Amino acid sequence: MITPRLRLRRAVWGDLPAFHTILSQPQAMRYWSVPEHETLAQTEDWLTRMITGGDLSDDFVIEKDGQVIGKAGAWRLPEVGFILHPAHWRQGIVHEAVSALIPHLFAAHPVAQLTAEADPRNTASLNLLARLGFVETHRAERTLLWRDEWCDSVYLALKRPR
Repeated sequence: MITPRLRLRRAVWGDLPAFHTILSQPQAMRYWSVPEHETLAQTEDWLTRMITGGDLSDDFVIEKDGQVIGKAGAWRLPEVGFILHPAHWRQGIVHEAVSALIPHLFAAHPVAQLTAEADPRNTASLNLLARLGFVETHRAERTLLWRDEWCDSVYLALKRPR
């Protein structure tokens, strides 16, 4: 997929160094399901799951000016997620990428809705999801142990267009 500024494509093994740069950033990983990657082997395991995700996965690399800067898509349908190198935050990149992905996901998969989950403190992601049309469905406490801190979750959904 091509957008005005981005190329969205499938991951390849050559993306490992770029993804390790992203996933080893504490700032990028603060609201991810695990802390930043300390070893290349951690990122290799993550990339292996992204490449070999199977029928339940529909993930894309975000490329800008030929550089891998993040990923967006359905890591496990119908749940969507995204991560971006902090150097590219607040530029509308994830909005542009996910805006292109939503029609693809609905066209390619027979899901009634797409879902997302975010830490309630991650206001940037929650605001982005709201701009994309996601609506909060519920909240839960102590859903994820991140290092030694329990985190809460906000769950959202975007219904299939009629």
